[in-house]
Amino acid sequence: MGKRNHRNAIRSLEQRIIEHQEKIGVEQQKENPDSGLIAHWEKEIRAFEKGIQQALKRLGRT
Repeated sequence: MGKRNHRNAIRSLEQRIIEHQEKIGVEQQKENPDSGLIAHWEKEIRAFEKGIQQALKRLGRT
């Protein structure tokens, strides 16, 4: 993958993190939030963050 693809992947993952954080916020506002669903989104956020770190590493940044 070229540098452009890595940068696009980073932007995409950052957007997914924002979307998941918004979902978590909405769920937490509910009277009975689904903690399993929140945990699932938090796990995905960690995976997205790991993907960003890998892409940055491939770009030669840390």
